[in-house]
Amino acid sequence: MDSVSETLLSANPLRIGGITPLTTIDFPGRLAAVLYGQGCPWRCGYCHNPELLDATTPATVPWPEVLAFLQSRQGLLDGVVFSGGEPTLQAALPAALAQVRALGFQTALHTGGMYPERLQALLPLLDWVGLDIKGPLHAYDAITRTPGSGAKAFASLRHLLASGVAYECRTTWHAGLFSADDLFALADTLADAGVAHWALQECRAPGAAVWALTAGQVERLGARFSGFVVRRG
Repeated sequence: MDSVSETLLSANPLRIGGITPLTTIDFPGRLAAVLYGQGCPWRCGYCHNPELLDATTPATVPWPEVLAFLQSRQGLLDGVVFSGGEPTLQAALPAALAQVRALGFQTALHTGGMYPERLQALLPLLDWVGLDIKGPLHAYDAITRTPGSGAKAFASLRHLLASGVAYECRTTWHAGLFSADDLFALADTLADAGVAHWALQECRAPGAAVWALTAGQVERLGARFSGFVVRRG
């Protein structure tokens, strides 16, 4: 069996819960498709894709069908984004990334950073990473409902920054998750760690507190980052 066939077989167990055929926002500067991995061990209250949380749910789209779709988009798309759920949950992800790159696509990953060693191993296969930093370390367990989650996310951040792979850190916030003072402290923590690109996203989940930052506060939050964006609505 040749190496391509072996890679295909090893990627076959990947559970894909859905596909976005075209996006201009999930992989900066590229036209891309998004593949949503099934399963996530964290239980954030504001999760946008709760249908993807259960890791035992079978694939909606089998991997060979995903490949056939991507082959039909060669020359039309620049890249492929692996999102979720949490894509690094699945052991078949490295093989899937290698297969996608062999088709000529650039690759991106959206992750919460819950498996830092796995992320470190994946970085050579990636062109861009969107890493969720859900809050200051002391707030993580309450946000994710998972003990020890913050240490893993910040370990992933260190691996990402050391790799040189292009990235964006993203934080979803409302005042009910943690205070504005904690948000400013988080900005300092990220800047001190060497983060240059940070996106602050308004939490729009039911019951979320009303956006509580003034224009001046937003300006102060972004002052230490060369790339800073606020996403609302």
